[in-house]
Amino acid sequence: MDFPKYNGNIHPNEWINDIQRYFTLKNDNLHTNRRLSIAISFVDPIISIPDDVNSFEKLCSVLKEDISFTVFKNTNERMLQSLKYVPENKGGNTSEFISKFRKLCYNAEINDIEEQKKYLYNSLPLLINHFDSISIEFYKRMENVDSINKLIKEFEDFVVYLSKLIVNESIVALKHVSTGKYLGSINNLCYDTGSSTQLVFVDNSKFGPNSLWKIRFNNSNELATYGSTRITLRYDKSDKFLGIYYGYYKSPSTNHTEVSCNNMSNYYWVKDWEFNHAKVGNNQGFLKSNDIINLRIKKSYDFNGNLIPNGQVVYLRSHDIQFNVGNDTFQEVVCHNERLGGNDEWCIELIKQYAWTLV
Repeated sequence: MDFPKYNGNIHPNEWINDIQRYFTLKNDNLHTNRRLSIAISFVDPIISIPDDVNSFEKLCSVLKEDISFTVFKNTNERMLQSLKYVPENKGGNTSEFISKFRKLCYNAEINDIEEQKKYLYNSLPLLINHFDSISIEFYKRMENVDSINKLIKEFEDFVVYLSKLIVNESIVALKHVSTGKYLGSINNLCYDTGSSTQLVFVDNSKFGPNSLWKIRFNNSNELATYGSTRITLRYDKSDKFLGIYYGYYKSPSTNHTEVSCNNMSNYYWVKDWEFNHAKVGNNQGFLKSNDIINLRIKKSYDFNGNLIPNGQVVYLRSHDIQFNVGNDTFQEVVCHNERLGGNDEWCIELIKQYAWTLV
C-alpha cells in the first residue's frame, strides 16, 4: 500500500483513515507528531495548511474548510442527483448501485434519511404508463424507515418486488395448485373428439418446454392490473393461443367446455382471459410471479356460431380425471360455470421477464 496523497478528490475523513491504516500496516513506532508531519507533506501544495495544525482532527477540519472540499461535495451531490437505478434485466447491478449510492451520500455528507429517500426515489427508472403506481408502492415501503440500513433493506425488497412483476411479453408457466402439475400443450397434437384442435392438459410436477407460455396484455401497458387487464397466453412453441373454440365443444371426459390452442386467424376463437386473485379477493395491484389466480373467459358465440353480446363466463379448471389420445393419457383441462374451488386455482410463475421499457 502506497502512502495516500490528498488533492481534494477524496473525503478528508476517508483520507485520514487511509493514513492511519497505512501506519498500522507498516507497524512503525513513529511519534504522532512525526506521523502528522508526514501526512501534511502528502497534501497537494495548492491546499494551504496553517502552521498551527497539531492533530489529525485539526488537519481534517482544515481540509474541509478548503474550497476544494466544497467543490468535492457539490460534485458528489450532482452525481447523486443524476444517479439512476437500472434493473438486472436491463444490464444493471443492484449491489453496485447501492454501493455507489452510499458512497455518494457519504462524500456529499448527506446524512439525513429523508434526503436519502428523495435521492433513491429520484433514481427510479421511469416505467412507461406505470411510474405513478410504482412510486406509490415505493413511498409506502419507505414510510417508517429511519436508518440507512433500513433504507437499503427496504429498497432491496422493493427491487425484489419489481423483479416479480409480470411484464408484457414475458414467459410464464401456470401451475395447477391442487395437483402441482403444469399447464401444457404439444404442438400439433390434437383432440380426437370435439374441435380436433391442439389439446391442452396438465402434466409433470416440473415445468418444461411444453409448459411455457408468452403472456400478452390487451392494452399498451407494461403491467397487468387486477380487475382491468385482459391477457392472452400464447403457446411458446407456436403461434397458437390458449382459449375456447366457439364456446360449446365438450371436453373429452367430463363434457365441460373444451380448452385448446388455436391461432388468431380463426374468427370464432376466444382467447382473451380475465384474472382475479384467488386468495386476496378484490386485489387492485399488479399481476406478479407466484400469485394464485383464477382465470375466466367469456363464451362469445352460441351453438350456431352467432355472436352473444353478454356471453356466459366460464373458469379454467383441471382435476384428476384423465383422457386418452391414441396410446397417451393426459390430465384434463376444461372451462366450467360451476362454483369456484381449489381445482380452479393456478399459480402463475415468471420464467423469463421481458425487459422493462425505460424512459
